[in-house]
Amino acid sequence: MGVLGVIARHMDATIGPGVMLLYPLYASIRAIESPSSLDDQQWLTYWILYSLITLFELSCWTILQWVPIWPYLKLIICLWLVLPMFNGAAYIYESVVRKYLKSKVDFGSNHPGDQRQILQMMNLDARKSVERYIDNYGQESFDRVVKAAEREARKQH
Repeated sequence: MGVLGVIARHMDATIGPGVMLLYPLYASIRAIESPSSLDDQQWLTYWILYSLITLFELSCWTILQWVPIWPYLKLIICLWLVLPMFNGAAYIYESVVRKYLKSKVDFGSNHPGDQRQILQMMNLDARKSVERYIDNYGQESFDRVVKAAEREARKQH
């Protein structure tokens, strides 16, 4: 089989640490230093998912050791999560985590019931913007904006 056969048989051990640990570590450090929060989401989500995969692997090792393709499957999953052309971790965040947060995040008692209901219908970015607006300009100013928007909506119907 030669050298290529040995590398192919042990691809998970030769490529795995670089794909699953070294590149994500490097990219996470760059994400911390960048002003954008999009890469922060990508890499925080990656580390959470990688931790879950590792916990699954440790918990189910007695079963997984009988599955000969598990190391390669794990490598493929991590490649999908890591590689910029796929951005799998960001996809998981957008399609699963964010939807869960949108439906489950509870706003504290500092917002009246009707405002809490409106905030829960918004996406996460809009909620952050509204809360920042309230922090900067106060609740009364926000109430005036909402009333003006309601008047405009009634005029259009």
